[in-house]
Amino acid sequence: MNSRGSTKLKIFTDRAYLPGGRKHVAMLYPFWGKNPEDPGDPSSGRYDRYVEVGSRLFEMTTLEKADVAVFPGAWEQVLDDTAAVKRAEQFLELARRARKPTVIFFWSDSDQEVPYDDTLVFRTSCYRSRQRRNEFAMPAWSEDFVTRYLGGQLPLRSKGERAVVGFCGYAPSFRTGSRTLRGRLKQAVRGGAKRLLTALGLRKADASIRTTVLRVLAASPVIDANFKMREHFLGGALLSEGSVDVQKMQQIRQEYVQNTVGSDYVLCARGGGNFSYRLYETLCCGRIPVFVDTDCVLPFHSEINWKEYCVWVDEKEVSRVGEIVAAFHDSLTNRQFLDLQRECRKLWEDYLSPEGFFGNLHRHFR
Repeated sequence: MNSRGSTKLKIFTDRAYLPGGRKHVAMLYPFWGKNPEDPGDPSSGRYDRYVEVGSRLFEMTTLEKADVAVFPGAWEQVLDDTAAVKRAEQFLELARRARKPTVIFFWSDSDQEVPYDDTLVFRTSCYRSRQRRNEFAMPAWSEDFVTRYLGGQLPLRSKGERAVVGFCGYAPSFRTGSRTLRGRLKQAVRGGAKRLLTALGLRKADASIRTTVLRVLAASPVIDANFKMREHFLGGALLSEGSVDVQKMQQIRQEYVQNTVGSDYVLCARGGGNFSYRLYETLCCGRIPVFVDTDCVLPFHSEINWKEYCVWVDEKEVSRVGEIVAAFHDSLTNRQFLDLQRECRKLWEDYLSPEGFFGNLHRHFR
């Protein structure tokens, strides 16, 4: 984990500005404790390591001595709540009078603008073409899969002749395997990417880029697809009344991890928001993402050459995704392939885990 050595980032916050009855942001866990977690939720415990080391990274102090002010509530809890917005603006004005920048965290599928120029906004969903100067990407966090499910040991795969591309999860309206589909795909490729959505039977208005790419990969003759498709979100573990079938959720999680580590590459494409949870989970498992760039902003993009860790696929090139993956795979020796798996895991540990991200947060204040 990278950090500032002995120099801590000095932070100020105030619980009085937390929207009523709402949870505080993860950055404050080492000082205020974790928000309550459901032990049946597989992701419970994901911040434990950060809680252990956080006091080495940050020092809670007065506003006058602070480097930055941290708004204590998550911005997604403030939206559409007039009283919460007013309270947030009072906090911003307090920091503004002290000439301190305010940090805001916005973990949501929403790409709604946060309309305050003198803040630093860390958000999961963002579009590069519309990115404001004060907006930065943050990771989406799950539990550490290697520690939780794999005995703390990163399982490495030797390079096979053909690339194995994995995906386990929800993809609406997925159909594959027919000769008709392969024929339609060949015609679409000949006609260029513009025809692809129509050839796959998807109207542009309701197209899922993830489903589209899965269909292309499933029909590709140059890679091996390792897909476990879910017909329902969370594999049906989310019950109709809103509760969760804990046992089924645990089973689904295990299957997800096994699919990931049983593949060379994993498809990572946006879901409801313009970011991919799976990107961070794939790197956590030491696997190589097939990342579909949909005008995304990624964490620490000025520090990390993301194309060194991913098979990078522009959304305009999804008709060629199989060939792009195969060419990438063919370019690696077995040693390079093994090394890249280790480097993917290290990237997650050093920059993208909660402790890695917060340990490098100071880079935004240089």
